[in-house]
Amino acid sequence: MEYPSKLFVGHMIGGRYKMIRKIGEGGMSHVYLAEDLKLPGKLWAIKESVSDPKLYSSIRDEAQLLISLSHARLPRIVDFFPPDNDGYTYLVMDYIQGITLEKYFSGYRGRIPMDSILQLADQLLEVLDYLHTHEPAVIFRDLKPSNIMLTEQLELRLIDFGIARNYKQEQTQDTVKLGTVGFAAPEQYGSGQSDARSDLYGFGALLLYLSTGGTSSEWTERAERNIRSDLPRQLIPIIRKLLQFAPENRYASAAEVRRELAAAIRQEPKPDPKRMRDIAGRISTQVIALLGAGGGTGTTHTAIAISHYLARSRSKVALVEMNVKSPSFRRIQQIVDGNKALAPGSRKFEVQGVDYWRQTARADVITLLSGSYDYVVIDLGTFRERERLEEFLRADIPVIVASGAEWRQQDILDMVHGLSRYPQQKWMYFLPLAGPDAVQRLRKQLNTSQVFSLPLHIDPFEKSEDMDRALQRIFQGILSGAQRRRRFRFGL
Repeated sequence: MEYPSKLFVGHMIGGRYKMIRKIGEGGMSHVYLAEDLKLPGKLWAIKESVSDPKLYSSIRDEAQLLISLSHARLPRIVDFFPPDNDGYTYLVMDYIQGITLEKYFSGYRGRIPMDSILQLADQLLEVLDYLHTHEPAVIFRDLKPSNIMLTEQLELRLIDFGIARNYKQEQTQDTVKLGTVGFAAPEQYGSGQSDARSDLYGFGALLLYLSTGGTSSEWTERAERNIRSDLPRQLIPIIRKLLQFAPENRYASAAEVRRELAAAIRQEPKPDPKRMRDIAGRISTQVIALLGAGGGTGTTHTAIAISHYLARSRSKVALVEMNVKSPSFRRIQQIVDGNKALAPGSRKFEVQGVDYWRQTARADVITLLSGSYDYVVIDLGTFRERERLEEFLRADIPVIVASGAEWRQQDILDMVHGLSRYPQQKWMYFLPLAGPDAVQRLRKQLNTSQVFSLPLHIDPFEKSEDMDRALQRIFQGILSGAQRRRRFRFGL
């Protein structure tokens, strides 16, 4: 930073905002988390910027720009302190809890779940459409991972309007050439004035960057070769058109791109949700994924019970733990091994005919699916761990485990609402120990008959007549492998 910050922990501005800690910096600005002393418990983000005296109007422009905007994916500006004698100025805006897309991407080592990429792309186009149809149109001009925040629910927010500007129709080129190399459109470097199509170029660069594991943000033959195999192929010509050098060769609006993306995704071939046969005629592996609507709902307990129910029908079953923070499988393995220290790399163990896979990565799951298992049951932990959402959505049988207590049913309603953009026809809802009234109430609220109560089952490893009857009733006509093996056994 060329200029040091005047703010520090405990410092107060405006007799109201008390600094708690620094939460970011970049370019010519620092960002602090501040407590509002007039609204106890309320937190704001304070952006401190430094401007050359000749450019004092730019920060005022940013403030006026933000004040004029109102969208759920944009921060609200609630206070503004104009430049002091040294050129320091302060914007008070919404504090958005979450992480930047840059950090989220880094945490995945460049392999964000494809469903998450498509979800973020749609959200970004939504807010760009709002900006571009604003009167006057607002051009963001700096779409990059560090300028995008993600909430815990993977909701997107644009956070830095430092170089955004209103589009001026009479202007032939930008007065100031700004934007991040690799994501900014060519016209932002002097070949013309940036407009809505410049942001669409930035959107295309960002989409390509996410789809190539961070290796490319400009369209080249090498970039196309690096595109992930799970990206819907119909999206490739869309990205290529977004990244055309000449603005007139790109899409005209964010709304148009959003329609094209939605149509391309709908055209992507979908796997048959029923059991499919491979070339050899063998019935392929069926995946059951369990996701808890909240903590303490019994997700792991239910996953174990289902796995051993299937194993007792002479099916070959793998139970996979993808909730890396859970100690459950480690404790089970220690008991199985006689409380000995676990050998490094020893993640597979067997209990009563079920293969347990502890703290398993997605690549390992793909390997299991190509193996000899009839069923792979995946324990995904709770909904808050959104990085495992893709496995839930791709499962043949997605199961949400929730509490039957009335005071906790809001957890499942919030979860379903948060995932409303995804098809939910085959989702099932399990409520351990819930009474008939709770089941009927949730069926009515969710408008589905796929809500089931599970009986008391103290030891999920052992057979329970009540639990077996419940699971047999729930899975009747769905679990092809178990039915096939039961028929074979009875024919002997």
